[in-house]
Amino acid sequence: MVVTGGTGLIGRQVVRLLCDAGARVNCVSLDRLEVDPRAQHSYADLSDFQRCKEITDGADDLFHIAGIKGSVEVTKAKPASFFVPLLMMNTNTLEAARLNKVQRVVYTSSIGAYEAAEVFTEPADIETGPPMDMYPGWAKRMAEMQIRSYAEQYGLGNFAVVRPCNVYGPGDNFDPDNAMVIPTLMAKVRRGDAPVSVWGDGSAVRDFAYSRDVAEGVILALVKGTGARPVNLASGQGVSIRELVETLQKVVPFDAFFDSTKPAGFPRRVMDIGLARQRLGYDPSTTLEQGLRETWEWYLSNTDEHKKKVNYFLDDPQ
Repeated sequence: MVVTGGTGLIGRQVVRLLCDAGARVNCVSLDRLEVDPRAQHSYADLSDFQRCKEITDGADDLFHIAGIKGSVEVTKAKPASFFVPLLMMNTNTLEAARLNKVQRVVYTSSIGAYEAAEVFTEPADIETGPPMDMYPGWAKRMAEMQIRSYAEQYGLGNFAVVRPCNVYGPGDNFDPDNAMVIPTLMAKVRRGDAPVSVWGDGSAVRDFAYSRDVAEGVILALVKGTGARPVNLASGQGVSIRELVETLQKVVPFDAFFDSTKPAGFPRRVMDIGLARQRLGYDPSTTLEQGLRETWEWYLSNTDEHKKKVNYFLDDPQ
């Protein structure tokens, strides 16, 4: 089994679960990290089509989870750093899997591929409006369309698609220059900011899913299939940023203030996971407090791991 992005937030959990089940796993990444000694670790640039063909040659299953994660600010400041690598790695990896006749493939898309809404049900047959996360959202949609084209032209039903929400957990991106809300808060707490500044007034609502739960959903999607159409993977519950801060304060006490002069993004982003429950048997069980506690404990022991990861937002990542 090949797991691209196997050192990432979701990928490392997929690698661990597969190894627990006794599978032979090839963890593929540009990061110089070993996340599980039971897995093979391969360094591969997925923008290189020949390399993609090499890593998928002879593979029975492919989890294409590799992607780029960053804050709202860095998305706006460096859109090409999102868009171009995502397009290249998705196109190459999926086409290599098709040419090499990989038996089962699951592609991890994103909630950012949706059009703006408050509750995200399964996507319409054709989405005509722009995605919420403009450049990365279009790149994710293009990969989804690539998979759909395979189904229509070649009759391939072995490609599955999932759209996760705001995922957090061990292995998250804690780089202070482009981290998302949960690792940003944790980094500020560890740094000793007093009080911790939280962007917005705290009313924005998000759907936070723990990475292990999402990884289980990704594996279920590979096994049961999605008919080449996206299925949501999330907690299915809305949590305000204020509630998030209060829950984190139960894990590690700290003072905070909400800075309403700073942008907070979309007012509400929550996913409907009814189809995932019905079709995949997906059942996320990690509470927010439990997930935050496990993430915090991991972070305290791995505070500098982000320095070992490729940063697509540097002018010269090599």
